[in-house]
Amino acid sequence: MQIAEHIRMVDEEGRLLAAAATEAGVDAKVSTCPGWQVRDLLRHQGAVHRWATSYVAEGLQKPHGMEDRSDLDGADLLDWYRDGHRQLVDTLTNARPDVECWAFLPAPSPLAFWARRQAHETTVHRVDAQSAQARIGGEEPTSITPEFAADGIDELLTGFHARTRSRVRSDVPRTLRVRATDAGPDAVWTVRITQDPPATERGASGEAECELAGPAARLYLALWNRLPFPDVRGDATLAALWRENSGV
Repeated sequence: MQIAEHIRMVDEEGRLLAAAATEAGVDAKVSTCPGWQVRDLLRHQGAVHRWATSYVAEGLQKPHGMEDRSDLDGADLLDWYRDGHRQLVDTLTNARPDVECWAFLPAPSPLAFWARRQAHETTVHRVDAQSAQARIGGEEPTSITPEFAADGIDELLTGFHARTRSRVRSDVPRTLRVRATDAGPDAVWTVRITQDPPATERGASGEAECELAGPAARLYLALWNRLPFPDVRGDATLAALWRENSGV
């Protein structure tokens, strides 16, 4: 996917998140994030949006902490979230393609990284906000397209869980296959789980002990621990290992 497409998703998904949060109310429980209420979700996502904006807008080269606005609540919190979301979209839209700043996953450019990361960050948390309205259920829980979901699966497997902080480890080498059934023949990943961070290859490479398969949108949310896995083939203990240790 192109940078412009990711920015469009940041814009659309951020608006949907705000709408769901407004309808649910800040006191509503977020079923996909146990222990959270909508106010916690808004504080988190608003801080992340401002955090991402700062790198691109200011060209920051080193990581820094996020803003804590636990003092905000109710309508003021919603306004703060919306303002931060708009700043992020405007910053990404107007940034120079060659902007230099810190990024924490490999990408063609820092701008490509931040646009993609915030598109998926905001989408997953939009789903969280909608869960407060009990909107998740059935065969099509969200409007996530197969292409976008497959892009998010790729980011999660080849990016997030390639980092040393991934807790998906095994003393005995294991091999997990992930297959999105509606996103084309290339939407397949082979994840090798050892005592080191998981190593993911695109494509079906060698034998796998377990395969997680299903529509890309459901698989995307399942890998982010928002839904059950749509189909587990083979050794289910490997799916359980992912579920228990993959929280980011």
